[in-house]
Amino acid sequence: MTRLTAADITFARKVLQTEADAILSLIDRLDDRFDLAIRILLDCRGRVIVTGMGKSGIICRKIAATLASTGTPAHFLHPAEAIHGDLGVIQTDDVVVALSNSGETEELLRLLETIKRLGARLITLSGNSESTLAQASDVALDCRVSEEACPMNLVPTASTTAALALGDALAMTLLVAKGFREEDFAHLHPGGRLGKRLMRAGQLMHAGDKAPVVPVTMSMKDVLEEITRKGLGMACVVEGGTLAGIITDGDLRRHLTLSGSLLDRTAGDVMTRNPVTIDRNTLAAEILNILEQRKITSVVVVDRNRTIEGVVQLHDLWRTEMF
Repeated sequence: MTRLTAADITFARKVLQTEADAILSLIDRLDDRFDLAIRILLDCRGRVIVTGMGKSGIICRKIAATLASTGTPAHFLHPAEAIHGDLGVIQTDDVVVALSNSGETEELLRLLETIKRLGARLITLSGNSESTLAQASDVALDCRVSEEACPMNLVPTASTTAALALGDALAMTLLVAKGFREEDFAHLHPGGRLGKRLMRAGQLMHAGDKAPVVPVTMSMKDVLEEITRKGLGMACVVEGGTLAGIITDGDLRRHLTLSGSLLDRTAGDVMTRNPVTIDRNTLAAEILNILEQRKITSVVVVDRNRTIEGVVQLHDLWRTEMF
């Protein structure tokens, strides 16, 4: 196997430095044009159509995916396929975001007539602010780089990295402006590990008839039947319609040791008062922390009036893939 030389490592470092410099150079270019681009995207009543050819097209797919995953309906349109039947994707209420380093990509220029006829807004990310594409735009963002990382200065490297970073800047600024929250992200990522970690108690809890709830006056014989039937190893005890306490396996063992017949007692005699509670908006990660800190295996979900809404058990957190 051929080993890398010191010169190879030096060149690799130069590639990274060139691409890092390309991103850093964008910072001072975020001016009124960037602000206008954000306002256009915020005002969009349709979808954001992201389009570009070749390597720029690959970057476009990522930008469209990032927008869609953060609450902005977005779609990638291949410009070559657009002029062969897919132009119907673009509608009047849409915003088109076009990427082209040269700003003279033929396939993109052929979309301009349709974009203008429909009245869709056009934002471009280009390395040439004097290009045909940039001049035809509602706003043209300057994405030029001083050089590519390619030693021949030909392969799109620094330019595509800069375009991706600027696309992320648009998407993240838009996210903040829209007030996009963690729970919104979780709703759009139900199958992903991060989305599962952001699940709320209201999505995880055993509610309604699945929650083991008994009145404070119920006999322990009936309480044990309810615990067995619901299969959560505990029961919530209510008095006057609100949570008064809980009965866990630990409470059962403790009372069996301290007293004679457990079955002669009521739920109120055996329960632990003032148990740990959470509200339905508590994150899965927070619930796990509470269970670990308190060394308990389940927690009761209540509303502001301490009315029981459900129960979250340690086992319910397994499906969030937090273990």
